[in-house]
Amino acid sequence: MLTIDYGLLEVGAGQRLLDVGCGNGRHTWAAYCLYDCQVMALDMLQGDLQKTRYTLYEADDQRNGSGNQWLVVRGDAMTLPLKDGAFDRVICSEVLEHVQNERRSVEELVRVLKDDGVIAVSVPTRLTETIYWRISRQYSRNPGGHVRIFSAGGIMRILREHHLEIFCVRHKHSLHSIYWLLRCLFGVNNENAFVPRMYHRFLVWDLKTRTRPVRLLDDFCNHLFPKSIVIYARKGQNARHPQAA
Repeated sequence: MLTIDYGLLEVGAGQRLLDVGCGNGRHTWAAYCLYDCQVMALDMLQGDLQKTRYTLYEADDQRNGSGNQWLVVRGDAMTLPLKDGAFDRVICSEVLEHVQNERRSVEELVRVLKDDGVIAVSVPTRLTETIYWRISRQYSRNPGGHVRIFSAGGIMRILREHHLEIFCVRHKHSLHSIYWLLRCLFGVNNENAFVPRMYHRFLVWDLKTRTRPVRLLDDFCNHLFPKSIVIYARKGQNARHPQAA
């Protein structure tokens, strides 16, 4: 399941793409396999990085690649261990709601992006997060969980503060918002709860089949209760670096 639309991100072969907070590497894998990019995956969790390495090694085996077009790095979104202007494209999907200083993280994302480069940032929507936080204390208190709720205007304001020019906004994953509602109702840490477990099976089936009726339902519900907001923006030459702030 991809949150970022690579068509809107304007990804092309040979570009250098950074996936900040890569998780299990689904966005990194897609860019590497489908668009022949040079990719770097960055995350703080060693377990997630191991999963990402595995998927990329598997991709190399399938395409007879050498592995010299990808790199997996452990790092913090607030202090990226990377040079200024090193990447053509930057992805930061479902990360900023976890970090202690979201503005510092955005500064870092902008710093490593080339002038005229494109960035995609996604965060959970204010509507769904507010509901989850009110229903379940565990949802917001789990270790490594969400520490803030963004409004659409709030996250776009932070991006514009760093002179990013927003050119597209999309809403995604409405059907997944129902899953997390069920998890909050039946216990976020209760992996065996029957109703959420059955609904999760439906989501897995949908990912495998991508049937048109379910896609249409998801698209319609994204106008009502999307799980995520995705913002696409371009870096102008006047974009502010931390040292110039």
